[in-house]
Order: sequence, then structure tokens, then C-alpha cells
Amino acid sequence: MQTDKHRSRPVVSSQTGPHANLPVLVKRHRSHVWQQPIHAASRAAFEFVFDWLDPNKPLILDSGCGTGHSVLALAMRYPGAQVLGLDQSAARLQRAPDLPVNARLIRARCEDVWRLLRRTETHLNQHYLLYPNPWPKPGHLARRWHAHPAFPDLLALGGRLQLRSNWKIYADEFRAALQMYGRTPSPVVSFTPDQPLTLFERKYARSGHSLYRLIVELC
Repeated sequence: MQTDKHRSRPVVSSQTGPHANLPVLVKRHRSHVWQQPIHAASRAAFEFVFDWLDPNKPLILDSGCGTGHSVLALAMRYPGAQVLGLDQSAARLQRAPDLPVNARLIRARCEDVWRLLRRTETHLNQHYLLYPNPWPKPGHLARRWHAHPAFPDLLALGGRLQLRSNWKIYADEFRAALQMYGRTPSPVVSFTPDQPLTLFERKYARSGHSLYRLIVELC
């Protein structure tokens, strides 16, 4: 039996549904190109890995990969593809397992790498957003990926995008934002993973959280 020490707390928020200001932010980011400079560290990390990318192989991106356990799982599941994991935390990446030759990890900001991939006209086969920080306080809406100025760059990368979250409102907002961009996502569904992709997913499942999944084809 899992002790309280190892039990993950559910997401707590005063929000009871999708944020009322989401359409305002989506409209703003659709109308204006994000001009913030790309961080030098992200650019250097991307340049280091860019020569490794093979345009003849499917590319799977794991944005916010944490300790990289999901990267390992995806690389083993899709041995014919290249799997690239992104995270900005050195502490998390230092805990990464050994990876096969078809996988790489880089320390970089996801939003920077999305823009760099877009500029190099790199197209994704699959994209995973596995339990991103939900920023559950209503005042933090703009920090959620679907309300972030980098969201158009994320969408432009194409591929099959899969979002997983333990906060249904996050997934519902993400789906609403996709629809505002004219995309047709699948419904948000509750699911039980056969084999958890991340340590967070395993912890959430063991703690009795409801897990939610959203899939959209961006090709």
C-alpha cells in the first residue's frame, strides 16, 4: 500500500471549467508573431543535436521529458524513429536512464526548440506533452501551453500530438484552443495506462488520480 509520503496530491484550483479569458489570448497569439529572442543556451543545444536528426527517419518529440524515462520508452516502442527529449532542468536530466542510439536528450526551453524546428522546416511524426505543469491558479493561464505565444509554433510542427494530464480542465482548455485554430481533436478521455510512460504518470496512477488523454492529428 502506498504511504501518504509517496502519494501525489491532486491538482487543486479555484477554476471549475475552462478559463473565460482563453479565447482572448488565443486570438492575440494568432494575430501576432512572437518576437522574444531565443535563449542562447537553447540555440546551442539545438545546434548540437541538429546534425543527428535524420530527415529520412520519423521524428518523435517529447517536450518536457523530465528524467527521460518516457524518451526511453518511446525509443524502444518505435525503434525505427528518432526520439528527442526536451527539458530545461539539469537536475531532472541528470537522472536520465541510458538511452539507445535512436534517442537523445537536450537541455533547452521547449518553446525555443519549437521555433527552431519550425524555422528549419522540420516536421514531426509524433509529439508528446506528458503531464506539463498545469499552472492551476487562474492568474497563471498565460503560462499554460495552449495560452502561450509559442502555441502556433507547436501546431506548425505537425504530426500526431498527444497530451496527457491529471487535470481535466487543462485538457479541456487545450482542446478548446485547438478548435479555435481550426483543428479537430479527439474528445478528452479518461484512461488507465497499461505501462506508464513517465514516473509522474506511474505516481499519479498509484495515487488514484484520474488521468486524461487528448490526441489530435496536426499533419
